[in-house]
Amino acid sequence: MTRPEWSMARRVPHEATFRFRVNGLAAEVTCRGDAPLLYLLRNDLGLTGSRFGCGLAQCGACMVLLDGHPTPSCDVPVQAVEGHDIVTVEGLAGDPVMRTLQRSFLDLQAAQCGYCSSGVLISACALLRDEAIQERSQVARALERNLCRCGAHGRIVRAVLQAADALHSADGRDDR
Repeated sequence: MTRPEWSMARRVPHEATFRFRVNGLAAEVTCRGDAPLLYLLRNDLGLTGSRFGCGLAQCGACMVLLDGHPTPSCDVPVQAVEGHDIVTVEGLAGDPVMRTLQRSFLDLQAAQCGYCSSGVLISACALLRDEAIQERSQVARALERNLCRCGAHGRIVRAVLQAADALHSADGRDDR
């Protein structure tokens, strides 16, 4: 999926009703169509795992999965997600890939302050679901839209690689 052209999306300056799925559940909201998805998730739906970092889609703190693809929710107007599936970090709580990532993050103390962790975990989870990790550069490329202000990128990449190894060992695959 390519990123939709938000500039081409129909403009809905007034309040309207929008329907989509969040974490597997149907959602129906009435709001301005140009409201950022991040604000709706946090303020109206109480899903506070996605965080405000920059408001410019440059740091990844607000990352969600939009139809399975990591997407910064601060830059997506609600009108653009009508009929789509959104998964927040809360929606991945029982996911085996997420649990493996969380274990690796704890083992390697990959998150220093934790502010970026939700977005990083969303991006890493999508990567590990979609690709067999062959090298460090794949992880770095998948996380290039996630900024860790504490400078823990090295530990984060190592944690994702450790999780990839654990997942492949559990599957009985040796993709490296």
